[in-house]
Amino acid sequence: MTVIESVFAFVIAAGLLTITPGLDTALVLRTAAVEGARRAAFAGIGIAGGCLAWGFAVALGLGALLQTSPPAFTALKWIGAAYLFWLGVRLLVRPRQHLDFGGVDQSRGGATAWMPRGFLTNILNPKVGVFYVSFLPQFLAPGVPPFTFLLMLATIHALLGCLWFAFLIAATKPVSQRLRKVGVVAWLDRITGGVFVAFGLRLALARQ
Repeated sequence: MTVIESVFAFVIAAGLLTITPGLDTALVLRTAAVEGARRAAFAGIGIAGGCLAWGFAVALGLGALLQTSPPAFTALKWIGAAYLFWLGVRLLVRPRQHLDFGGVDQSRGGATAWMPRGFLTNILNPKVGVFYVSFLPQFLAPGVPPFTFLLMLATIHALLGCLWFAFLIAATKPVSQRLRKVGVVAWLDRITGGVFVAFGLRLALARQ
């Protein structure tokens, strides 16, 4: 793929990942509903900062690995393919029926206190790092500096997240009600699971 094709494909895949409900969505929605839009916005900024931190760490590690040990990078891609395939199959077979908002607690302090809370929610989740290791290499265009390009992809993902959080905050009540309905989250999970399976197969069958 060319650089433009890689970025375009990543925007589509990352956009779908962004709107699939998870802990980040629950945190922003419940904060907006209970504590107001300003605090929810700071929580969203913190989450985006966590994505950038994971993206920097993964880009740094993958860039060094790609330059020093191509066999190790190949093995990592196979592991990533298996991980994505497993995630996809699990979402297809056992999709969630609704999004649980009950696990997100209120916090003390001002609005800015939600920024580190959002950051820690993301950065302390090792699944985000594992997913970045599995997901980002598939969009690495040939001939580009790995570190710079992968960090750019992580930045795009963080920006997509901020746009999604802004939408969630602006439409807190209707969106939260929709996500509580049986079948809506399951539908999103199945679509995302199908995408993950497709990317896992694509990564596994790609010529090295």
